[in-house]
Amino acid sequence: MKTIIFIGCNQTGTSKEALTIAKEMGFFIVLLTNRKSIDFQDVDHMIFMKDLFNEEMVLCEIGRLEKLGKSLHACLSFIDPYVSYAANLSRKLGLSQLSVDSLAIMENKISFREKLKSLPSSPAYTLINEYDPQEIISKIPFPIILKNPYSNGSKDVFLINSMNKLKERIHILQKKYGPIPILVEEYLYGRQFLIEIMVYNNDLSIVAVIEQELATNDKFIIVGYHYPAELTKEENKTLLESTESIIKQIGLTNGSCHIEMKYTHSEWKLIEINPRMSGGFMNRVIEEGTGINLIKEIIKLNMDNPPSLVHSKKEYVYAKYLTVQANGTLLKVIGTDKALQYIGVKHIQIKANEGEILTTPNSMGSRYACVIAVGSSNKDAKKNALNAAKEIKFYLEPL
Repeated sequence: MKTIIFIGCNQTGTSKEALTIAKEMGFFIVLLTNRKSIDFQDVDHMIFMKDLFNEEMVLCEIGRLEKLGKSLHACLSFIDPYVSYAANLSRKLGLSQLSVDSLAIMENKISFREKLKSLPSSPAYTLINEYDPQEIISKIPFPIILKNPYSNGSKDVFLINSMNKLKERIHILQKKYGPIPILVEEYLYGRQFLIEIMVYNNDLSIVAVIEQELATNDKFIIVGYHYPAELTKEENKTLLESTESIIKQIGLTNGSCHIEMKYTHSEWKLIEINPRMSGGFMNRVIEEGTGINLIKEIIKLNMDNPPSLVHSKKEYVYAKYLTVQANGTLLKVIGTDKALQYIGVKHIQIKANEGEILTTPNSMGSRYACVIAVGSSNKDAKKNALNAAKEIKFYLEPL
């Protein structure tokens, strides 16, 4: 039986959608997870392992599957921090030849900054190994960005404007994680963009360029996505050049990733790079806008099959993510059915469950619903999504 092994999965978003799509492609789905509470209807066989990085145990489980007649076609992951690990397993199993070393570099914010520091797209940055705020500011003046180099989804990423705030955030990170290195970057003004990338046999394809809208706080949480991003011919040209130089420098010849860039003072600057597709409901945004099912093409890439990235349509798409204004236990959500009736609305997903504790935005995980709509223009698509989103109400019991 044709089988795909997934390592790790979240309860919603890209990684969960990948299970469904792989199932629709006709595969027997095996999920290796360290989370006992997870249960997915598209998973045919779930294996719980306390330590997914125990390669010997993982290979032992894979051997058992093969003895049961399962024909392995792919071993992959759509979540941090298992992407390069799964790619390495896949290579050892003879399933694919992804750029494992390059994917591993992308999983660590310090590693990729060091690898790309010679490029003009690299912002100013420094590394804190010992606590000395004055030394930090002597290298990069306020405002600055403070990051845990191992975080993802905007967790432990802070905008710092003062010495008091700097001391406070460093103390919080050190108390939470111990003596880890902390990454400090210059804050960049300008529009921010998400670029989905696929490389097959050294042939780079930019699948989608999407403009991001950030929440008005210091946590860098994306609450809106415009597809396609509105760029001039020159901006598109320089973005392609900058993207090509990044991918070449990092050595990615086979694999997928997404980068986040800011366009500031007529230059492209790299904010983040991740060795996987963007999370959330990005696959739906791209499919509505282009006709490309990017998750499906990534699965094909992981089987050493050529991806098909031909745009079959062009639609203006806007995705609106909803957050809450106070902490509390979710009692109910209303308005979804009514919101679905609005013009242009294609998809609504409520991420939160009744009884769950919801919090004000502190990471991308604090986004509790998504409305995706299309329109005759970027402006029209956004209007349609926002109108529908107004119907959705979260009722919370205060903590």
